[in-house]
Amino acid sequence: MKSFRAVFGTLLIFVATSVFAADLKVGDPAPDFKLMGTDGKYHSLSDYKGKQPVILAFFPKAYTHGCTIECKALRDSQKDIEAFDVAYFMTSVDKPEDSKGFAEQNHAKFPILSDPDKTASKAYGVLSSFGVDHRWTFYIDKQGIIQMIDHAVDPKTAGTTLVKNLGELKGKLGLKT
Repeated sequence: MKSFRAVFGTLLIFVATSVFAADLKVGDPAPDFKLMGTDGKYHSLSDYKGKQPVILAFFPKAYTHGCTIECKALRDSQKDIEAFDVAYFMTSVDKPEDSKGFAEQNHAKFPILSDPDKTASKAYGVLSSFGVDHRWTFYIDKQGIIQMIDHAVDPKTAGTTLVKNLGELKGKLGLKT
């Protein structure tokens, strides 16, 4: 059994890499991506440029407790989110078939994007030292500029927090006020 000191040291390293892993910040251009969605379509940031803001909610792993709660929270807030006319996605390093099953199990009507080769996760700086994504949400305006990064997503309130943030970012995201 590991000593407290060994476990605590590992935790400190994890926290440090969690805080300092992302190079992206508000005002930076968001990296383009092309990922398969659970709707059977490929989605890329460039598809929405000039048309709609894009919300990318990165999450660690399908079928896990916290991620299931987050998916349901976004599902339950779908009507309020869609009122803002944004393209929004959950995104993980899961394989497309795992994401599809996860979406079906949780009745998610929005696309969940799969990044099994971890290209987008690395580009956004969300890939943890454990090989899964951090639970971070990126708010990207119509021009492809990052307007907010939420590093403290609470799975239970992910949907209502997203709606609240959209309300506060309306002008910055290019939404009608």
